Amino acid sequence: MITWECGTGAVQTHPLPDRARTPGVPLMPLALLALALTAFAIGTAEFAAMGLLPQIAGGLHVSIPRAGWLISAYALGVVIGAPLLTAAATRLSRKTTLIGLSGLFTVGNLLCALSPNFWCLAGARLITGLPHGAFFGAGAVAAAELAAPHLRARAVSVMFAGLTVANIVGVPLATLCGQQLGWRATMLVVVAIGALGTAAIARLIPHLPHHHEGASLRRELSTFRSGQLWLALATVVFGCGGFFACYSYIAPLLTHVSGYAPASVTLVLGLFGVGMTLGNVLGGWLADRALRPGILAMFLALAASLAGFAWSAHAEWSAAVTVVLIGAFGFAIVPLLQTLVMDKARHAPTLASATVQGAFNLANAQGAYFGGAALAAGWGWTSPTLVGGGLAVIGLVIAAASWTTDRDRGDRGTSRVVATGTADAQSPTAAPMRAAAPTTTSVTTGPRREPN
Repeated sequence: MITWECGTGAVQTHPLPDRARTPGVPLMPLALLALALTAFAIGTAEFAAMGLLPQIAGGLHVSIPRAGWLISAYALGVVIGAPLLTAAATRLSRKTTLIGLSGLFTVGNLLCALSPNFWCLAGARLITGLPHGAFFGAGAVAAAELAAPHLRARAVSVMFAGLTVANIVGVPLATLCGQQLGWRATMLVVVAIGALGTAAIARLIPHLPHHHEGASLRRELSTFRSGQLWLALATVVFGCGGFFACYSYIAPLLTHVSGYAPASVTLVLGLFGVGMTLGNVLGGWLADRALRPGILAMFLALAASLAGFAWSAHAEWSAAVTVVLIGAFGFAIVPLLQTLVMDKARHAPTLASATVQGAFNLANAQGAYFGGAALAAGWGWTSPTLVGGGLAVIGLVIAAASWTTDRDRGDRGTSRVVATGTADAQSPTAAPMRAAAPTTTSVTTGPRREPN
């Protein structure tokens, strides 16, 4: 078990099972790859639907805005499942928890592939999203416990590399597969990867006893009386919703406005993944050095790039450039907001981590909903980007109000975040927002150079 302080870089360690850290045992890297494989499947399943909305809508005979509800359904599943399944698994071993969560994800995707109509698919997507947050929480802790103390942050990053690869490779290939063979084929491929990941976890992850948290549930719930914590969560929900309002409908925008052929959309989605990865690195750097100014700057840049996309989308080259910028600015915000929320809930790391996972996915759900509402109103294929820009501005305003309140209260000192592996592990993705945020926020060193 690992505990760190994000403000100081201090690390405390707790004993691990001898079998998990015995020198020369080859299971550790293979076990991490098993976790990364399942993370890859989860990331692909979540975001591939965005690239396949036209195919899903045509196959189920619904409009593209209605098909966008499937994105919201998955996100709502994460919102519901992250805290509930995390709490339900408190008495189970890490390995048992991971097998159960990975199995539930795989079954959910199988139900998606077999769904006969839109509403069955929406229900299956909700089920598929339930284990998302709890898996990454338990998986990151397991990864840390499998490694030697000085390699634990690297071990966690190996697992979350599955999300990064999903955004750069998995989603474009899944989109291409769906375009050529149908969206159900993509779901079945994800089922196969999820089943392989589940089997690998069962075979390669050693028994890791559960470490019970010292803090009581009542103590963690008391942290949510903080108005600053709720402002931080509201910043996530509204501000990050702007990114998803655009990303949810990126495929039809690229084909109808930018003029890309459907097959070329996969390449542009790959650029989105590259931008997300670069932004994640930038956000981690800013989180250590200028947390509050970094949040404001990234929201401002995101709002500008989303609004500008309404014009730049009309040419292929400018659309591609803007896609990279939106991905970068959108994902740079993730580690910044993750750090902010954990600052404001330092005494409730477990519950706060599950809550921030839900907040990011609530942003996903409402961004997809409002973007789809703009399309359904007949405002045009670029309207979701303008909606996204508006939501990013709302996030900017809330973040500025939160900072002003902190400064008025004299809370100018450096905040110290004390989190367990579970707390920091459930970074969004997502994603990606759940994508790779934990690889940059898991261990941050040095004092911040700006007041919190």
